[in-house]
Amino acid sequence: MNEINFLQARLISRRQMLEMSGMGMGSVALAALMHSDAVRADQVHFKPRMDLLPSKPHFPARAQAVIQLVMTGGPSQMDLFDPKPELQQRHDQVFEIKIDAFQRGSEANRLMASPFKFRKVGQSGMNMSECLTHLPDVADDICLIRSQVGVHNNHTEGIINLGCGKMFLGRPTLGAWVSYGLGTENRDLPAFVVLRDPKGYSTSGGLMSKNGWMPAIFGGTEFNTTGPAVRNLQPSQSLPRGVRRRSLEFLAQLNTEHRRNYPYNSELESRIKNYELAARMQLTASRALDLSTETRSTRQLYGLDNTETASYGTRCLMARRLVEAGVRFIQVFSEKGQPWDHHNGLSEGLPDMCDKTDLATTGLIKDLKQRGLLDSTIVLWAGEFGRMPVAQNGTGRDHNKHAGSFFLAGGGFKGGITHGTTDDVGYAVVEDPVTVPDMFACILHQLGLDHTRLQYFHSGRFENSTDDVVTGAHVHPQIIGTPIYA
Repeated sequence: MNEINFLQARLISRRQMLEMSGMGMGSVALAALMHSDAVRADQVHFKPRMDLLPSKPHFPARAQAVIQLVMTGGPSQMDLFDPKPELQQRHDQVFEIKIDAFQRGSEANRLMASPFKFRKVGQSGMNMSECLTHLPDVADDICLIRSQVGVHNNHTEGIINLGCGKMFLGRPTLGAWVSYGLGTENRDLPAFVVLRDPKGYSTSGGLMSKNGWMPAIFGGTEFNTTGPAVRNLQPSQSLPRGVRRRSLEFLAQLNTEHRRNYPYNSELESRIKNYELAARMQLTASRALDLSTETRSTRQLYGLDNTETASYGTRCLMARRLVEAGVRFIQVFSEKGQPWDHHNGLSEGLPDMCDKTDLATTGLIKDLKQRGLLDSTIVLWAGEFGRMPVAQNGTGRDHNKHAGSFFLAGGGFKGGITHGTTDDVGYAVVEDPVTVPDMFACILHQLGLDHTRLQYFHSGRFENSTDDVVTGAHVHPQIIGTPIYA
């Protein structure tokens, strides 16, 4: 140790310390432990990795990519997808169940009928509200889940749960697990891309793309829907010819030297990989997101010629292009803030949000289908929870973790079916509940991944993608058919 100065001693790795102490016996012990971990890892198909190279799934996949349409705020299930005749008949009566949590304005606990009419749509006869004017066109491609169960009535906790399957920060999000498990089919683009409203994120929406305790390379990369596709890829001022190339070459040399000195620093490795990816993205991302090559009919399909629908429509069209370019997971946010959070003014606010998003959501499903991409692409439409059957402030509804609705399309999910049941007024699920971990398990299954085998070694134990021992997550065969690994 006397040949190593104090600073170097502070910076050596644990492996180096074991090699230099106890006549190397610590290193021998470490090797034995790592070998046993490797054997165990092989048994559960654990793959420690620091790259986004394509990886084989556990079994033949029915889907290759996911587009997650994020409807933050809490869309009202009994006003969109889950009609309740009894709720209509009992309007303004006191609800016999004491609601578990009230915000101000709901204390009277009086039931509120839906102000909207429902009709049966598609060959399947699926029920949809009059607020949805375009979605009925693709009803037979939709797998409607009317038994969504949440974990908390607050937005942030609900959004974290929608992102990572639990309401506490720290776990990887679904997109990170997909990136980790499958990598990307295009080495010049990230595996996980986020498209948000250019005006700002939805409330706590930035928490839905985190890598958690995985390396940062598996987290979401934000792309712009206006201006340059990716931020900070171009210098703020022009440089003499060749300067950037020489600078990048010098940086690569420094990175190589640093890797050699600190081979087990995963944070450094992730940062280097991200910078290398950024350099390759400069041309690829711009081409992938260039909508000028799209036909007039395609632009109309997404509502790009209408100021009310253009913003969200642009993000949906970009999502389709990114799927074509080989991106695995694309997250599309509907609007900044909490746009589906109708504590009052439901009869005006809900149709307004449907007018802004319904056309492009439907257009995306139609476009994927006509291009032969819907079978291999999962479209997920969901918010963090549903709404209460009682009135709030006379004209709105409060948050409800006990029941909500979401839908899936494509990727082998059964179209034209309605899964799950709520009680007579839509307050709680009474049949076939689907939790967010269940949702993850089903989506991962369609991507060829067993949610219990998709694991990452963290804090001394193997964590899987749904924490199924705690959450009880499972695949629902009613919406996908018999699970492959059953």
